[in-house]
Amino acid sequence: MKTDVIIVLITILIALIFDFLNGFHDSANSIATVVSTRVLSPKLAVLWAAAFNFLAAFFLGTAVAKTIGKGMIRLEYVDQYVVMAALLGAIVWDVLTWWWGLPTSSSHALIGGYAGAAMVHATLQKGLGAAFSVIIPEGWYLTLVFIVVAPVAGLILGMTFMTATYWLLRRKAPQQVDKWFRKLQLLSAAAYSLGHGGNDAQKTMGIIAGALYTAGFMSKADMLGNWGVLHWPIILAAHAAIALGTYLGGWRIVHTMGQRITKLKPVGGFCAESAGAITLFGTALAGIPVSTTHTITGAIVGVGAVHRLSAVRWGVAGRIVWAWVLTIPASAVMAGVAFYAMHRFVPSS
Repeated sequence: MKTDVIIVLITILIALIFDFLNGFHDSANSIATVVSTRVLSPKLAVLWAAAFNFLAAFFLGTAVAKTIGKGMIRLEYVDQYVVMAALLGAIVWDVLTWWWGLPTSSSHALIGGYAGAAMVHATLQKGLGAAFSVIIPEGWYLTLVFIVVAPVAGLILGMTFMTATYWLLRRKAPQQVDKWFRKLQLLSAAAYSLGHGGNDAQKTMGIIAGALYTAGFMSKADMLGNWGVLHWPIILAAHAAIALGTYLGGWRIVHTMGQRITKLKPVGGFCAESAGAITLFGTALAGIPVSTTHTITGAIVGVGAVHRLSAVRWGVAGRIVWAWVLTIPASAVMAGVAFYAMHRFVPSS
């Protein structure tokens, strides 16, 4: 029993490290637009974003956490080592893409790692034919569909907001418009950070809940029911970890998101962040684990395309899309290798 407790604590620690790296890796999503438009200095921007990442714990519920915890992988194929391998695979992919300066999805890295580790576990238990039996198709349909829908929704909303704003303020002096939107962008950045924290921290909450369930510290009723007092330590720890990661920041990706895709002014930053926030609020409340990175990238592209299609650096956008496509399979392979290594060196796994 003592060993089980230690393994659970190690798993939770790794989950919170992943959550921290998620915030570190995805801090660009929350702050790139507000920094690139010079509305806030980098230090104030990360503090602003981190604060609202944490406050999201009290606003956007736990629907995404429940989807991750029990709706994507059959729990009979999940143990502590599957969870650890999933987290390690996602962490490796996050670190690599951070080093390359690519704004990929930590969320998709996590679910890819979760699936890859569970598939290898099933294969080692029952043979290769059992690999895909770990997948709960219903839990993946919306997630896979929203790999496309989330950035397209961000793009369409960003383009719509930008076009409407230009039309409504077409007779106003550019200096006056810039002054207004420098203030309004503080609100849109806060809203986007709420959506980012509410969506991404919940994925770690779901993984921690899964680890506690497989170790016998949480019942199926706890997993499926309303998350109450019992779950608040998980909720607060996950949001604190992602907020700390956001505060420390990932500056390599800020440059890609804030300047290399398209040049932004305060009005563009406001429209992109508002489009991203609306998309993330809707998906978080619906329990759909989408990529905050994909969403804000699509919104930024939509804002840039309003000026002219050539305003978007399509070469950079193309590299980002390829990284998106590779994230789930790459993290699945890495997590599968990690689980296999654990199986070889830790016989009880």
